[in-house]
Amino acid sequence: MAVGTELLLGQIADTNSAWLGEHLAANGVASHFHQAVGDNHERITLALRTALARSDGVIMCGGLGPTQDDITREAIAEVMNVELVRDESVLAAISEFFRERGREMTANNARQADVPRGATLIRQAGGTAPGLVCPVGNKVVYAVPGVPWEMADMFERGILPDLRARMAEAGEEGVIASRVLRTWGASESGLAEALAGRVEALEGAGDVTLAFLASGIEGIKVRITARARTLSDVRALLDREEAAVRLAIDEGIGDIVFGVDDQSMETAVAGLLLARGLTFGVAESLTGGLIASRLVNVPGASAWFKGGVVAYDSQVKFDVLGVPPGPVVTESAAAAMAEGARRVTGADVGLGITGVAGPDDQEGVPPGTVFVGLALPSEPPQTRQLRLPGDRERVRQYGAITALDLLRRALDAPFS
Repeated sequence: MAVGTELLLGQIADTNSAWLGEHLAANGVASHFHQAVGDNHERITLALRTALARSDGVIMCGGLGPTQDDITREAIAEVMNVELVRDESVLAAISEFFRERGREMTANNARQADVPRGATLIRQAGGTAPGLVCPVGNKVVYAVPGVPWEMADMFERGILPDLRARMAEAGEEGVIASRVLRTWGASESGLAEALAGRVEALEGAGDVTLAFLASGIEGIKVRITARARTLSDVRALLDREEAAVRLAIDEGIGDIVFGVDDQSMETAVAGLLLARGLTFGVAESLTGGLIASRLVNVPGASAWFKGGVVAYDSQVKFDVLGVPPGPVVTESAAAAMAEGARRVTGADVGLGITGVAGPDDQEGVPPGTVFVGLALPSEPPQTRQLRLPGDRERVRQYGAITALDLLRRALDAPFS
């Protein structure tokens, strides 16, 4: 549970919950709910009681500071039905913190030494507020500061050891891990239909689950999550399910999986170019350098990426890339741009992209129409027409990743 009105107002992002979710899963602890609540006593106590009603433990981040709106301690004490007691050892540590920095401790800092009766301290390592381990019946509430590094430190030193002990006592030790397959070229509904058999096969099993994560211009992710007693067992489950998911996708939709976990489309393309010992050059019109920008994000891109030409004006297409004079929003123009990219950069493989991002028609061609040309070694140029949805920016972004995906597929297929 994240505490702080600034989170609800969007003034800061709640990175703590994401961090905790990842690290809880890595240690075999299932995180079922994330919640944010503002700095209001009644709402915090309501949120905490609700969280305890549906969970065995709650981690609260924030609201342990010295100001009047830092009221997490008071809310926890009310839910525990105990009083706050000032801990003199904590007060001494806070005083020392200020003395070492040559600053005077104000009276409100003493509030951070107030501890719900019956709670155990997670001693502060660098800040002024300690963390708390608070028993509520047979359940537990952990409270840590909202400062990310303080939260992470107290999680490792105080929360995780306590959780492990509780899980061992309950016989629930284990490891949870996830693997994400990244796809491009299918709708979420189409992907769900292709994997319906896998989802049905996993229902009720409990040890492996599938989820679909729509990620905008980066495609749709299929997250496989597994739980087992050991890391090696979890990896075996993930390997088995990944193979089954890939087979179902290939049979239902085709070659749309381009990466795993953090592997981007440009990383996948880079790996294929390196594996084939090929270099690459690009000629861009409507994407205006987006493809080249993505490619140079890959470390070591200079080993395979020769460079690019942003030929936005038609005359540049004619003079630099050798596109025949005439309409430039055509498949033949895209093919000539691909050949021109190879020639100008001295690359083995060239790609050309032209089209209409909008909002107006061009050469009688409507917005969202994109042509991609691909020139491979010892083969005639390939071309592809695309119809892409959205406004000008989305057409450009979709065009860039779709062109890279076409390149990936071509590099992954045998050619002379």
